[in-house]
Amino acid sequence: MNKVQLSVLGLSLSESTSNAYALILSDETSQKRIPIIIGSAEAQAIAIELESLKPPRPLTHDLLKNITLSFDIHLTEVNIYKLEEGIFFSNLVFENGSKKMVIDSRTSDAVALALRFKCPIFTTRDIVEKAGVFLKFDSKKEDPDAIEDFNPDADEDDFEKDSPIVSVQSKTIAELETMLQQAIQNEEYELASRVKEELNRRNKDNL
Repeated sequence: MNKVQLSVLGLSLSESTSNAYALILSDETSQKRIPIIIGSAEAQAIAIELESLKPPRPLTHDLLKNITLSFDIHLTEVNIYKLEEGIFFSNLVFENGSKKMVIDSRTSDAVALALRFKCPIFTTRDIVEKAGVFLKFDSKKEDPDAIEDFNPDADEDDFEKDSPIVSVQSKTIAELETMLQQAIQNEEYELASRVKEELNRRNKDNL
């Protein structure tokens, strides 16, 4: 896999999906941003770590970290290795001495754990080209609602796929190009990513 390291820029409230957030990842070599839609529970877990806050009781990701470290198991890297039909697929690479274990994970959970273990996040150049867009994002303006408005009763299954929920298949290429420019202008990160992926798919089919 041609690895590209990503950094976590922050979170933005989703404009098109209720009770969801856009997780913004950045490829520093190309300055492209990859927006991924996640649920409020995962957004809170990520926001708390980004803000270096300490909850009174450990959250799920903190608990998993404590358990694995107690058995001398360390998370060494996260890989976002596939993008299929708008869904990002990720895995966790754990090591225990000379033993290496690769475990499938939702991308939102993988990022939350990567922040806690302070391990690198990688993807492929192909995914950056497919899902990455040039967006202005000010991490200082990160949406505080990810922490303040967290609903502990939210159903995580509603956001199981970590993907944009946008229908673009019926649009023409001209309409998609217009949608892409409008989405970027309006900072609708997840829509811009989904539209760009659809444009890439159609351009590939026309080759």
